[in-house]
Amino acid sequence: MKDKLKAMISYGGILTEEELNFVLPHYEKLILKTGDEFLSIGQISNRVGFVDQGILRVYFETEKGDEVTKYFIRPKQFGVDLESYYDNRPSEYAMQAVVPTTVYYLTRNTWNQLAEKIPRLFMLMKTLTEVTLLNKIKDNEFLIYGTAKEKYLEFMKRYPELALHVPLQHIASYLQITPQSLSRIRKNI
Repeated sequence: MKDKLKAMISYGGILTEEELNFVLPHYEKLILKTGDEFLSIGQISNRVGFVDQGILRVYFETEKGDEVTKYFIRPKQFGVDLESYYDNRPSEYAMQAVVPTTVYYLTRNTWNQLAEKIPRLFMLMKTLTEVTLLNKIKDNEFLIYGTAKEKYLEFMKRYPELALHVPLQHIASYLQITPQSLSRIRKNI
């Protein structure tokens, strides 16, 4: 049931099997329907989520009220607004399910209680945070260069599952192009 989650928190062999088995039951399961939010803009991020299946879209709103997709959280990835979580301030981002999504999460209070009993959890969190941030940088570096068509082709190559399931307006926003441009590109491929 929590096999993917167990594999992720086993990362680096930081926790013993006994510690893993102690931590896992504390994760709560949340099933999101398409459009439901794991985190809303203006809410303080007090949960660290792990996407078991489905896709979360991280976005913000411009002053005009337009939604801009920053990135997607895919299966076997963690999601949290680190600034909001650590600074205890309202989030500027939302995390929304773009397809039915299952998330396992720990609240901040649960995390703190577990970390008192298992101090190595801090090392695990630091390691997973570093890996996640490095992956985000690598995931997004292709957005800097190339034409809109090249960006879309690279997106399809890197994330075929996202290309199949994520609505086109969210993909266009992520690629920093208009939905109309994306439609033209798709038509000409």
